[in-house]
Amino acid sequence: MPAPYSGSCNCGAVKATFGAEPVWVRQCWCIQCQKAAAGGPTNNALFFVKTMELTGDVAWAGYTAASGNEIEHGFCPTCGTPVFGRNSSRQGAWVVRLGFLDGDHGLKPGSAIWLDEAPKWAVVDPAIEQFAGQPPLPPAT
Repeated sequence: MPAPYSGSCNCGAVKATFGAEPVWVRQCWCIQCQKAAAGGPTNNALFFVKTMELTGDVAWAGYTAASGNEIEHGFCPTCGTPVFGRNSSRQGAWVVRLGFLDGDHGLKPGSAIWLDEAPKWAVVDPAIEQFAGQPPLPPAT
């Protein structure tokens, strides 16, 4: 299903529409994402903020990653649904948790990253691109 994509949290307080295709869709197995996703990977799509229309308030909590980048996780302050991620190395783009998107959006990971930190039981689709750590940054637009 092509853009636009829409999303909402569990209680409907946070809603967004994304007017363009994502830059990428990935599964992330870093330790921090495993903590955020109850032990599995996060599944994310990177969208440019300029393509997004957001309604509702998003709460943010962050930390400094081993890379030195500032990482923030955005969530609905009412129901706690994970919604976004921001990384200081990706100005103007946020990751959107695939679970935030509504309906059968058709987006699926094209790559899995930080596989060196994945648990031994992790199952990764062998058909997608795989990276031991962080892949190169996408070109800025």
